[in-house]
Amino acid sequence: MNAYGLLLALLAACAGSPSTSEAEIDPNDTTIPIEDVATYPQPGTSLPGSVSFAPNGGPILFLDSADGSLTRQLYAFDEETGVRRQVVEPPGGGVTEKGLSLDEQLRRERLRERGLGITQYRWSSEGERMLIPIRGELYVQDGVEGELRLIVAKEAGDALYPQFSRDGEQLAFVRDDEVYVVSSAGGEPRQITSGARGTGKTHGLAEFVAQEEMSRQQGFWWSRDGQNIAFTLVDETHIPTYRIEHQGKQDPTHEDHGYPFAGSENAKVKLAVVGALGGEPVWMDLTASGLIEPEYLARVHWMHDGSLIAEVQDRAQMRLDLVRLDPRTGRGSIVLTETSEVWINLHHIFHTFEDGSFLWASERTGFRHLYIIGADGEVTRQLTDGKWMVDGLTAVDIDNRLVYFMGTRDGVTEQHLYSVPLAGGEIRKITDEPGMHG
Repeated sequence: MNAYGLLLALLAACAGSPSTSEAEIDPNDTTIPIEDVATYPQPGTSLPGSVSFAPNGGPILFLDSADGSLTRQLYAFDEETGVRRQVVEPPGGGVTEKGLSLDEQLRRERLRERGLGITQYRWSSEGERMLIPIRGELYVQDGVEGELRLIVAKEAGDALYPQFSRDGEQLAFVRDDEVYVVSSAGGEPRQITSGARGTGKTHGLAEFVAQEEMSRQQGFWWSRDGQNIAFTLVDETHIPTYRIEHQGKQDPTHEDHGYPFAGSENAKVKLAVVGALGGEPVWMDLTASGLIEPEYLARVHWMHDGSLIAEVQDRAQMRLDLVRLDPRTGRGSIVLTETSEVWINLHHIFHTFEDGSFLWASERTGFRHLYIIGADGEVTRQLTDGKWMVDGLTAVDIDNRLVYFMGTRDGVTEQHLYSVPLAGGEIRKITDEPGMHG
């Protein structure tokens, strides 16, 4: 059956079905009303999300919609009492996209975000402070019982891609193509980068290719001690403008974007480090990778010793270099190189240790597996092996010396949670039910 025939069959199956607003729902009726097929959230997709444990043994937090709509609030679930309660609801409702800036609309589009209200929250790495961005404004709450405080209002423009410093004492964000920092206690944000606004360039934002094709949404990174921020300079001024028309409206509009068509030039991306209080940036030498013109900046990681590791790729994406950079001088050297005759699959599996070594995933055997890489770039030990894939890193438990990861060890049609000792050894399967776990 072709797509048109499938659509006709679907319409025929749904014809005459009462809408959920006009009739009681029959639990034995498997028919999906046509109104539900054409609206969001789609049938069966309004589920709790962004589940996390509050620090220090607190309740389980998650985002959910009380009425099954797109509008979400933040809830807490107490394991002992079984009580679910609302922790935060969006100030002013937050139930419409009307009034969102173009930058915020594009951010939501990149993330495929259709939700309204509270669509994200995150804990500081150290401490019990929550960051809750809502419609371009930044709110902070100390713990589950704390009071929601507005830290950055949107009068001067939307605050994009906010991040806590590790201790939660500072917030960084991008506004009008420049990076700002503000205390989590409140106060006036200070601009720590300059020179991009109004030029067609950006500071602290990921370019189109990084967001859409490389799964890198952010364009700046806090150092572990909160003293410095690494940030990107993206130059798209040489890329032709592509116009997107929004037709079918009473007042048609359009957007103009720099779009790198296949075979043409990509955005030019540089990396620099600047102090959290501002000052002159230090530009990193990404050509230290040995690639004459590194085409893509894929990932950036701060190490325990204060150095940076940047993952850079060639345009063919058949070589990936990990380059260690000195933030004081910008000089760098290659730590590790991955090559492929076909394609380098990027991933988010990286964890740094105090001795300079790091956890890394490689497909050098033909299957993605976990390795401990020494500070010198040599493999210290391989943690997983076999004809199956490690799909993602879930957590590193330093106290108990364990790595938790998702993988296909029990078959390609299933994904399970496993753990393996950091010292190497037996892999333990944690999830039991057949299927795809997450």
